[in-house]
Amino acid sequence: MILTKLFEFDAAHNLVNYHGKCERLHGHTYKLAVRLKGTRGPEDMVYDFVDLKKLVKENVLDEFDHHYINEFIPQPTAENIAIYIWDKLEPLVRTPNARLYEIEVWETKDSGITYRGEEEDRA
Repeated sequence: MILTKLFEFDAAHNLVNYHGKCERLHGHTYKLAVRLKGTRGPEDMVYDFVDLKKLVKENVLDEFDHHYINEFIPQPTAENIAIYIWDKLEPLVRTPNARLYEIEVWETKDSGITYRGEEEDRA
């Protein structure tokens, strides 16, 4: 089973190693999808949505929402943001019956990235 929880946050960034309009300071309303893969546990759930929401809020949204991302990710492309979020969440969401499967980061309604961790870390 794949469990999905969606989030949204507003943040600013600029791409330092880029030549084009995105090298200037600008902002996005980001969409974040967190997906876990697993089997039903003792309560017949892969993961409690309430617990996942709290965990993502405390460990990702509180850091990103209405902040300047360059302060903690030097080149904050969608790819680097996805890896950063993966690295934060992966050890926190792991349970005997579930693991982090996929992170999606959308900068705009039609531009996003999907990250599933390093190839050797996937089952």
